[in-house]
Order: sequence, then C-alpha cells, then structure tokens
Amino acid sequence: MKYIYYPGCSLEGTAREYNISTQATMSALGAELVELEDWTCCGASAAEARSYLLSMVLAARNLALGEKQNSEANFLVPCSSCYLNLRRVEDHIHRDDTLLGKINEALVEEGLHFDGKRRVRHLLDVLVTDFGAQAVRPLVKHELSGLRVAPYYGCQALRPYATFDDPQQPRSMEPLIEALGAEIHSWNAGPKCCGAALMTTKKEVALELTAGILKEAQGADCIVTVCPMCQMNLEAYQDAISDAKGEDLRISVLYLPQLMGVAFGLPEEKLKMKLNLVVTGAFKEKIRFAA
Repeated sequence: MKYIYYPGCSLEGTAREYNISTQATMSALGAELVELEDWTCCGASAAEARSYLLSMVLAARNLALGEKQNSEANFLVPCSSCYLNLRRVEDHIHRDDTLLGKINEALVEEGLHFDGKRRVRHLLDVLVTDFGAQAVRPLVKHELSGLRVAPYYGCQALRPYATFDDPQQPRSMEPLIEALGAEIHSWNAGPKCCGAALMTTKKEVALELTAGILKEAQGADCIVTVCPMCQMNLEAYQDAISDAKGEDLRISVLYLPQLMGVAFGLPEEKLKMKLNLVVTGAFKEKIRFAA
C-alpha cells in the first residue's frame, strides 16, 4: 500500500525517533511511504489565533501538494496535532460552501488547487484498519512476553473525529500490542488529556494532569503513545512531578512504532530509543531478555 507521508514539524525536531521508527516499521509491514514534497507547517500551533482562513490555507496547501503529487494515495500523518489540523480542513470545506473557494483563491498564488478528495489518516488508523494484528503477528521475531504496556491515545487522534475508535474508551492499540506478545495494562487514562497545550500557559494545571496519567500507569513497564506532544509531556516532567508528589512516578515512554520495531527485531538505528527522554534500566533489561 502506498501513502503520502506528512511528517510535520515535530517529527523533524523533538520527535525524530517517531519519524524514523514509523518509516522503518511501516516498511517492515510492506507499506510504501512517499514523503510529501515541499511540505510546510500545517499551522497547528498558533495560526488560528491569527486568522481562521490562514489556518485553513496552511493546512490545505499541504493537501493540495499531495493531490498534485499523487492523485490516488491517502495521507498518512503520525503527529496527532498535524492529523487534526489537516483532517479539520477536510471537514470544514463540507460545512462551509464558500470556504473551498476562498482557500483556492489563496493557493492560486502558488499555482495550486485543492479539491479535498484525498483522505487524511492518522498512523494509528492505518496500522489498525489497513494492517491489524494479523499482519503484525507474523513479523514478530522477539516476543515481548512479560511486558505490561499502557496504551495512551491522548486527545487529538480521536477527538473530535472518531473515525476508527471510541474516543471515550479507545481500544485500537490493544490488538497490536497483544500481537507483539505483550500484555495490556488495565487503566482508564488512555484517552485523558495530558495538558500539553497548557504547559506554557497554566503549567500547574498541566503538571497535575500529567501526574494523574503517570500515577495510573504505575504497574506497567511502559507507556506507549502516538502523539509527539503527549510523548514530550509524559517524558519531560517526570522528575519534577515525582519530586512534587513525593513518590517515584518515572516510567519508560515509547512511541508505538518503536515498540513494534523492538518486537520485529529492527536495529537501534531504526528505532532511535537513545533519543527518548525516559527509557528506564528495568525496561531495557526486559526487552533485552525478550530479544
């Protein structure tokens, strides 16, 4: 299967391990990811605060480039913020009859035209829907038996567009994780907000939200995410939260393609776990025995 691959800004910077492990894992599954040529920021951070139309055009420009590059393939987007922003354009042009015309009026400056006919899909949607446990299982070289995994979905992969899972009680990662030989940590924090957007404005609120997730994850060997903002929030503040709460809440945090890559026997240069902020010695020992 071929997909137009939109990595987005985070995967070129703070989440390079997500980018590299996604490409390696999807290649192992037999998928062909063709990176979008000349892609730019989707405007997920501050564009809408400046201009609603600007936020639509920034995202639509990338979609128009993809339509020009390949008229058949769908978009595959690993970053939940990018996915939400690009998917939002798809939705809004069907809600507002004049919006598509306004977008194309702006895009004509670059000789682009957006028709809105290609689907924007999150990496998790593609893994679950197009491949699933039945495609994952035969690729497992190192059973992750004895490993307890807490699947964390965050907000933006499933809200407000619940296209492939229940945003209140998500379960889509579970069959994939179980196909790797690992077990699921039973918890209710999978869809809870980590407060990433609040970390620069209401830090005390964000830290409390993150602390709640880390606390519920105790008993698991790792948390697995599909969002670079969630990953950063859950990793970067573990020391501060542990000190504030007076208990050790440190836990390994991996991206789902990294965990899959471990089970597939992919080399470290394809997983880049050295770039993760928190991978504990106990976790490394467990996956060493699995391998």
